[in-house]
Amino acid sequence: MNTKAAEELPAVSVIMPVLNEERHLRTAVRRILEQEYGGELEVVIALGPSGDRTDEIAAELAAADPRVRTVPNPTGRTPAGLNAAIRASRHPVVVRVDGHGLLTPGYIATAVRLLDEMDAANVGGVMHAEGETDWEHAVAAAMTSKVGVGNAAFHTGGLAGPADTVYLGVFRRAVLERQGGYNEEFVRAQDWELNYRIRQSGGLVWFTPQLRVTYRPRPTMRALAKQYRDYGRWRRVVTRYHRGSVNLRYLAPPAALLGVLAGLLLGIALHPAFLALPVGYLAVIAYGCLRGPRMPFKARLLHPFALATMHMSWGFGFLTSPRKLARRVIASTPPAPIDPVTTPGP
Repeated sequence: MNTKAAEELPAVSVIMPVLNEERHLRTAVRRILEQEYGGELEVVIALGPSGDRTDEIAAELAAADPRVRTVPNPTGRTPAGLNAAIRASRHPVVVRVDGHGLLTPGYIATAVRLLDEMDAANVGGVMHAEGETDWEHAVAAAMTSKVGVGNAAFHTGGLAGPADTVYLGVFRRAVLERQGGYNEEFVRAQDWELNYRIRQSGGLVWFTPQLRVTYRPRPTMRALAKQYRDYGRWRRVVTRYHRGSVNLRYLAPPAALLGVLAGLLLGIALHPAFLALPVGYLAVIAYGCLRGPRMPFKARLLHPFALATMHMSWGFGFLTSPRKLARRVIASTPPAPIDPVTTPGP
């Protein structure tokens, strides 16, 4: 709990881009409004063109609580919605939350305190995946294991310290203003790209396991495959746009995909010894499943399929990422500065 008097705490704007989030939106907003934070709080929901009851639910939430407002996001793209919400918000601390992300108690108070204590530009924590169905349980286990996502602290946890990126993020508005917000050309990987610019300009991105957001995984294998294909595709764009930003964790999935395909083809065409490559990959999957958390029996059976879907989809997206995406990003105008808000910062 933040020990500052309420009048000394900076006001906070929570920004939330949503699209087809009728399943989780009401709970996500409730978790924000229930935060025990002594300072002023507002929630700005950027509404994409949803095909479900998301807009209706958002309107009900805004009517029920004056702290909740909505703004349109006609494109439906996440970075455009984030920037629209930032422009419509007014407070010196900006908290990003997704429509399927659930803040844990004390999240905002802890983040504001750490912004001040660490003199950070952005602080964030753990993307704590939790499922509700057998498939989602399997995906959650894959998304929180090193076999599934490598050594990313915001997925698997770790010690507090400087980080390349964090999940979602709690920002000083002044930092977002200087950076021009999110680059709207990055349909995916916009968080990583923004944090890269923040770090390049000398800002500190701070990770802490004290901050946790409950994340609801994609509900089907098809949705998960599309999500991770897009992740891989846009991570490749980041590496083209920001030279030197690639690391081994991002190269592991395409290497695994190439190894499996090459092993199968060469094993059939030349010599069975090449089958050691796909067999080795299956052994890694089996190891990850054996070390996975306890879960329902059906979820445990689905766990290897979740791991393989994530790896192969990311690898496919990375390897097939069109160069035209990078050309479009590189040719785009740098993000324009966001109009500053005169409210004092933390």
